[in-house]
Amino acid sequence: MKKIGVLTSGGDAPGMNAAIRAVVRKAIYHNIEVYGISRGYQGLIEGDIRKMEIGSVGDIIHRGGTMLRSARCLEFKTEEGQLKGIEQLKKHGIEGLVVIGGDGSYQGAQALTKRGYPCVGVPGTIDNDIPGTDFTIGFDTALNTVIDAIDKIRDTATSHERTYVVEVMGRNAGDIALWAGLAGGAETILCPEHQHDIDELTAKLKRGQERGKKHSIIIVAEGVGSAVDIAREIEQTTGFDTRLTVLGHVQRGGSPTANDRVLASRLGALAVELLMDGQGGRAVGIVANQLVNYDINETLVKNHTIDQKMYKLSEELSI
Repeated sequence: MKKIGVLTSGGDAPGMNAAIRAVVRKAIYHNIEVYGISRGYQGLIEGDIRKMEIGSVGDIIHRGGTMLRSARCLEFKTEEGQLKGIEQLKKHGIEGLVVIGGDGSYQGAQALTKRGYPCVGVPGTIDNDIPGTDFTIGFDTALNTVIDAIDKIRDTATSHERTYVVEVMGRNAGDIALWAGLAGGAETILCPEHQHDIDELTAKLKRGQERGKKHSIIIVAEGVGSAVDIAREIEQTTGFDTRLTVLGHVQRGGSPTANDRVLASRLGALAVELLMDGQGGRAVGIVANQLVNYDINETLVKNHTIDQKMYKLSEELSI
């Protein structure tokens, strides 16, 4: 290939810039022209495309968000939208595409590959919900943001002897809740992958009070349901002074951790190598600290789940 493109799509994630940088510089090192597509598939349809140089990605490895910006594009789910995108690819002579994002982004990559434009998916999402990879770009940074918040909340929970309910992101996946809850010493973790019993939860809080426990932290993944309702029910059932904190989009921002920068660099470079080999319809990832690539269709038919042993451990350590 002589020309490739790169775009970021869906929700932003810390480390996306590091991945863009790796794609651009890896390609240029091998004498391949790189074109950055702004605002994801929306920008592809509209032809918001520019040639990238080595300096285009200078001083971005440490920045959160994505320099190419991102957008959700319903039009690209249609045949008409996809054909508009292909028209722009042909116009710029782009022969392959690196797509950085989550499962929605992968669906677009799959569609383009079927229409003759090889694409490689790079997992960029804080939710860590892409099958086939142990970790996604942005997860580690978001996790550390949540843990920092939990540590601060515990300080005030201790001071005022309160029960705190903390809602974290993750869409329909409980990875952020589980990892942050285990690392932050939460008393209870509610994930969408497990049914929760509010009576069992409140009974556990009461047992803690009986043995002298003065405060508790409950981590709720957003996919479970309304953390507002859960906090209200806890307070009504137990009579404990209960407060709610919804961390929200602060989890998606911030300078990426070293782990996310390295992961993004490795995966971005691997994506370029696959396109150089003429491979499309692939997704890259990391399993047991080894880089892998596999059919992108697998990410769209398999269901992600949390580490069940880790969830069991969290229960055992929070007795």
